[in-house]
Amino acid sequence: MTYWEAALLGLIQGLTEFLPVSSSGHLELGKSLVGLNDMDLTFSILVHGATACSTVVVFRNEIFRLVRGIAHPDLKERTFSQRYIFWLAISTIPAVIVAFTLRDDIESVFIHHPHRVGWSLCATAIILFLSERIQSKKNALSWTRSLGIGLAQAVAIIPGISRSGSTIGAAIAMGVSREEAARFSFLMALPVIFGATALEILELLEGAETSASTTPWGAYAVGGLVAFLSGCAACQWMIQLVKRTHLYVFAIYCLIAGVFALLLIS
Repeated sequence: MTYWEAALLGLIQGLTEFLPVSSSGHLELGKSLVGLNDMDLTFSILVHGATACSTVVVFRNEIFRLVRGIAHPDLKERTFSQRYIFWLAISTIPAVIVAFTLRDDIESVFIHHPHRVGWSLCATAIILFLSERIQSKKNALSWTRSLGIGLAQAVAIIPGISRSGSTIGAAIAMGVSREEAARFSFLMALPVIFGATALEILELLEGAETSASTTPWGAYAVGGLVAFLSGCAACQWMIQLVKRTHLYVFAIYCLIAGVFALLLIS
């Protein structure tokens, strides 16, 4: 992997992580286009970790408020923070279970198979379309809705199924406001992404003696930096975009991208 290839893939990851178009799917298609089909999940997980860091930067005030609110003297503020953190914790459970039990199987089925990612992108288009069509009456977040959004995140571990699209779409379909759906979607991803990144780093350290000479650490660093910087911009942009744009636009895009992968890349 060259530095330019790493920067390109990092840019793809950073720009698409927060859009409902599947960053993992676009990353796999990007690898195929630049001839890096033999790359494992290490780079993908590391750039996902970089974009998770950009989420922390963008939502630093909200995160600080939640952490500070756990022991806040005001009962209302304390109750809100404790309840919201509880909802976030519940939402991560399905994805953690899937990640620990099916990660290798998912990798073997979708990695190096861009045409399968194409089918997943088409599935994302259907998810986004249905999310707009089946909106229920306005509802606030609850532990049951948080669990439902978490199930959507678990499904989105499949490359090509958009995580933000599935979770934001699920929240909107259940009546959660668009702005809150986007905020909750981005925050709930942090434990899962950071956890996966930590596990990947541990695996890299365990195999450091055998992989140190073959792992392109410099390129990985460049890709991570570009993913972080572009992710900061895309995260702020997406919050504003969700407020005023229907998911139909992204559904059409995902359908076009999926068909492109099926016809031209496979």
